[in-house]
Order: sequence, then C-alpha cells, then structure tokens
Amino acid sequence: MPVVFLKRAAKTASAEAESVGDTVKKILDEIEVGGEDVARGFAARFDQYQGPLLLSEEEIEAASAQVSQKLKDDIAFAHDNVRRFAKRQRDTIQDIEMEVVPGLVVGQRLIPVSSAGCYIPGGRYSHIASAIMTVTTARVAGVQHITACSPPRKDVGIAPAIVHAAKVCGANQILAMGGVQGIASMAFGLFDLPQADILVGPGNQFVAEAKRILFGRVGIDMFAGPTDSLILADGDADPEIVAVDLVSQAEHGYNSPVWLVTNDEKLAHAVIGRVPDLIADLPGQNGENAAAAWRDYAEVVLCSDREEMASVSDGYAPEHLTVQAADLDWWLQRLRNYGSLFLGEETTVSFGDKASGPNHVLPTNGAAKYTGGLSVHKFMKIVTWQRSTREGMRGVGQATARISRLEGMEGHARAADVRLAKYFPGEDFDLSAESED
Repeated sequence: MPVVFLKRAAKTASAEAESVGDTVKKILDEIEVGGEDVARGFAARFDQYQGPLLLSEEEIEAASAQVSQKLKDDIAFAHDNVRRFAKRQRDTIQDIEMEVVPGLVVGQRLIPVSSAGCYIPGGRYSHIASAIMTVTTARVAGVQHITACSPPRKDVGIAPAIVHAAKVCGANQILAMGGVQGIASMAFGLFDLPQADILVGPGNQFVAEAKRILFGRVGIDMFAGPTDSLILADGDADPEIVAVDLVSQAEHGYNSPVWLVTNDEKLAHAVIGRVPDLIADLPGQNGENAAAAWRDYAEVVLCSDREEMASVSDGYAPEHLTVQAADLDWWLQRLRNYGSLFLGEETTVSFGDKASGPNHVLPTNGAAKYTGGLSVHKFMKIVTWQRSTREGMRGVGQATARISRLEGMEGHARAADVRLAKYFPGEDFDLSAESED
C-alpha cells in the first residue's frame, strides 16, 4: 500500500528560512573594511557586551573555578569519549606510497590545516557539548591553532562551563563574541588571531549564512539548517520512549522537524496522543519551541513494511536517525542516508548530542544524501605527490603527449616531448594524436 501520513507538516524548514543574506553580507563587508573597531561595535550592539574579547589565562581560570567538580567530571568524560573516537577515525586514514609502474612512485600525505575557528552557540542554550565536539576533533587532527568563539552574555561574558570545556579540549584562544562578528573575526584574523583556514560549529541562521558567504575563502564544515530527527519504530517499540525522544529533539527550535516512520498504526496513534502532554510539561521556551516544531514541522508516516520504512527514511535523509525496531543489524546494513544512526532503545540522539563520542555536528536539510558530519578528516587535507625515474616516465610521457594532442593541449604535450627527447635520445616515439572514430 502507499505510505499514509497520519500527521503532515504544515511548513517546511526551507520554505520558512529567513532571508538574511543581504544583512550578513553587509556586516561582513563592513568588518573586513573597518577591522577590529567595527567588529567591536557589532559586539556591543548585538551581544550587548563590552568586556574583554580575548580571554586571558587568568580569566579562563576564573571561569573554570565557577564550574562544579561534578560538571567538570562530566565534561572530562564526554571529552575523553569524543577524543578517543576521533583518534580512531584518524587512524583509518594514513600516508601511503605505491609504485604504479616500475620507477613511478605516487603517494598521499595527510596534512592538518593550520588554523581552525570553532563557533560554540551560547545564546538560547549554552552548548557545552559543541565546545567538546569541535575543539577536541580539531586538536586530535593536529590543527596548530584553534580559536573557540562563543557569544557572551551581557555583563557576564561566556558561560563559565563553555570556557572550561574549550580550554580542557585544547583551544589556544577563546573569543567572547557572537554571531556574524565572531565568524568574521576568526575568518579575517582580527584581534591578533591567525586567519582561520576552516570554520566549524553550529549556530543560528546568521552564523550559518556568514559561513556560507565565506566558503571558498575559508573552508567550512557544512551548510547548516535547523536540526532534524527521524525515528523508525515497529510495533515492539515503546511509545513512551518514542514520544519522549521526538519531543527531546523538537525543543531545539520552533522550526526543528521531527518525524516518526512506522508500520504499526497503534503505535503511531499512541505517540501522537502522548506528545502534547510531554511538550506541556517542558519549561518555558523549551516547551514553546517543541510545541511550534510539533505543530508545524512534525510528520508521522505509516508504511506497510520495514523495507518501505527504510525507503521513506532514506528519502528524508535525516540528520539524526533512530531505529527502535527488531533486527538492528538489518537496519544497519540497509539504511543509507543519515548523519548519525542510533540503533536500539538503549541509545538516543541526546547521548550523541552530548557525550557518547561520535560528533554531533551533522548534515541537515537532506544533505546526508551526499555527506556525513564533522570528523577529524574535515580538518585534514589529503594531498598527493609523485616521483619518477627516467625509465618510469617513459610510458607516462608517451601517453601524456598523445592524450594531450587529442585534447588540443599542445603545450601539455610538449612538456612530455622535451623529457622523452632528453632522456631517450635517438628513440622514435609515436607522439601524434590518434584520430577519434
């Protein structure tokens, strides 16, 4: 049977995206021309903060002293998990060298970028975990200089737990600045910071647009939109846990889609009935965010079997994908499009968001169809090299000359000709282009 939408989204994140491009470009242009004074002015205007922008060691220590030992222990636990996972990722790629033909040796080297800018949200929520995810991963990759940037609060500065986490995870400097002005300061190398080679980390639509505009001049982790999550559940799933997990992700923001895909109509209706009460029990803005996200962006899809469920899920290509269904190994092998996969009731997206190890900076808006999330590899360049003996270039030189002439690139062909003539004088090579049939 065709899939049935028991609940359909009234809006889509792409349709609701605010047009912020002109505003962001104007701010970036003004900061690039005006430098630190203009960036400082935007910080005073948007962050309503006029304290120290680059934190000294004394200020970092003072902030760390405000963090309870229990929270420090939790940060250390999460940092160690992320660090060890990133280290294992790093070990999956390595320098290589091979002889493709006798005398011609080629290879690859892994070179970390020199400088990274890690943006850590600190407005609506203090994203301690984003400091852990971004700074730790850059450090494991071998980045020489890491700037952690987070919006300060009026008359307070950056949340002490963010400062502590950024320092523990390996940030060289911590910049108390939010939004476009923070991104610009790292990209342009203001306040004696090195110009960032890559900018990473989540942020609001202004931060995302600033990274998008700067992409090309600097690297970025990805084009980010509102966070999204999908749960695949069969009739054996616990509707209470499914509902709680959906609500936990809907609290991210008013436009954060959550989706349930199931082959059990009873489960679907149980979840639909339970979610409103769970949302009503959330405090303040958390509940407001979740209510709007559930009302406007959530969908519940009824499928005939697990293969149809998997196909629907791949079509969404969710940032976070949870499976609460039988035969988890089947789902692991079948599913193709997701940012991060959570298999079984014993894990949840919240674990991945905070402390379990794999990175929580992930592709949104269907980008999981073609890319994964932030990893140690994002901070590394895979570059190639080659070296040849004279005999090793004999065949390569002839093939290059003929292919180049067929393409009409005579200069390329002559770069091969001159070497063949020098190294193999008197030999009669046929270097003319072959006519195409």
